[in-house]
Amino acid sequence: MSIFVNSRTRVLVQGITGSAGSFHAERMLAYGTMLVAGVTPGRGGTKFQGVVPIFQSVWQAVLETGADAAAIFVPPPFAADAVIEAADAGVALVVCITEGIPVLDMVKVRRYLQDKPQIRLLGPNCPGLITPGECKIGIMPGHIHEAGRVGVVSRSGTLTYEAVHQLTDLGLGQSTAVGIGGDPVHGTDFIDCLSRFEDDPGTDAVVMIGEIGGNEEEKAAAFVKERMSKPVVGFIAGRTAPPGKRMGHAGAVISGGSGTADAKLDAMRAAGITVCDDPHLLGRTMKDLLDRRVACGAGAAKPTRPRLRSTPVS
Repeated sequence: MSIFVNSRTRVLVQGITGSAGSFHAERMLAYGTMLVAGVTPGRGGTKFQGVVPIFQSVWQAVLETGADAAAIFVPPPFAADAVIEAADAGVALVVCITEGIPVLDMVKVRRYLQDKPQIRLLGPNCPGLITPGECKIGIMPGHIHEAGRVGVVSRSGTLTYEAVHQLTDLGLGQSTAVGIGGDPVHGTDFIDCLSRFEDDPGTDAVVMIGEIGGNEEEKAAAFVKERMSKPVVGFIAGRTAPPGKRMGHAGAVISGGSGTADAKLDAMRAAGITVCDDPHLLGRTMKDLLDRRVACGAGAAKPTRPRLRSTPVS
C-alpha cells in the first residue's frame, strides 16, 4: 500500500506550459501518473502533449476532470495564490514545488488553510512525493525508485534521492517517499507522514531525514517514542554548520543552542530511533536493522528484487 497517493490519484499541474511545469509534467506522464489536466490562464482549450487538456482555472479543471491532487510549478510571486486557488477548488492534496516563495506569503497561506483541514499542503520548496510504480508528483527521478515496504520522509530533496537509491539497490524499495521541503513555513510535516506510515499496512519501517534548524525533528522523535511501533532510521544533515549560518534551506538555521544537529540526534536516540551518522549508509543501516529484527523474530520488510542499473527514465 502507500500514503497520500496511489494509482488512482488524479493529478493536475498548475503552470503546465512553463519551462519547469512542462518538463516535469512530461516526465510524470511518462512515469504513468494519471495526469488529467493542466492549468494556465490564457491557454485554456489547448492540450499538453496533445493529450492533457489545459484549463483557464483550477476550478474548471476539477469540475471537468475530477482532479484531486495538484502540482504547482508557478513562479514564486504567484505561487501562494496558486495554492489558495487549488484549495478553494477543493483539491485534497496540493504539492507546491516552487522555491523562493516569500515567507510572509506562506504565513498567509498557512493561516488561510487553517479553516480547510481537508486540504493537505506539501511544500513549498519540496521535490514532491512518489509511490513507486503508481504515482509520481514532483521532480524526483522516477527510475531510482522501486516498490517496497520502507517509507521515506525528508526535508532534503537530494538526500531523499540518496536514501531511495540505496534502498532500491539493496532490494528493499519504498512504499512512498515524501519530500516535505526545508522552508521554515510549510505544510505537511514529519509527524503527519510518520503517523500515516505507522497506520499503513504496506510500510514496515521508515527512513526519516532531518536538518539543522527549528524543532520539527525533536517533535517527530517524541512522536516516534510515544506512538510508533515500526522501526525508524534517522539522519540529520548540517552537523558541521556554524551557529547563525544559513546552510541551504531557509529553515536550516541554528539560533543559539536551538536547532543544533546534536540536540536533534540526542532526541532521536532517546526515542529509540536508529541514528545513521553518514548519508551514504542510510540504506545499509536500514537493512541491518531489519535483518536484526528478523533474527529476533520481530519481522521486517519483504525485500523486492535487487536493483540493477538501467537506462534512466525519470
